[in-house]
Amino acid sequence: MATGFVAAVLASDATAVATGAVLGALSRYEIGKKATQTIVADPKRWGHLTGWHTAGINVVGSFFLGGIMSASASASSSPINDRRKLLWGVGFCGSFTTFSTFSVDVMTMLGKGQATRAFSYVLANNVGGFCAAAAGHMMARRIMKGLANK
Repeated sequence: MATGFVAAVLASDATAVATGAVLGALSRYEIGKKATQTIVADPKRWGHLTGWHTAGINVVGSFFLGGIMSASASASSSPINDRRKLLWGVGFCGSFTTFSTFSVDVMTMLGKGQATRAFSYVLANNVGGFCAAAAGHMMARRIMKGLANK
């Protein structure tokens, strides 16, 4: 009996992570595709932004994950339960944000002799990501505090 319950919980958790991962990966893919199409359509205007959509994705994902983690830790009545945290935090944010693409982008910039651009990109991802996570955390805390006072 207990084994069936554990299997059902694991299957539900896996489904939440997998669903979030598909949504996050497809979102990242669509944003990247749109960014590439925009750059290719007018490279003189947008070419300098090649690869920067990854930084934007990482910063937005950091903001979202900061909010999720703060909201889920704020109160027992949080709308972000463990399964939703798996869906949106682990699944969606885990596949939406991408450290591997960021790393390859930095190596490509350095390989082209664009050290200043690579350094700026690293700062945008890391400092921007940290600041966005902090902002998401603070926003979620305020929202949860407001919900608790109602």
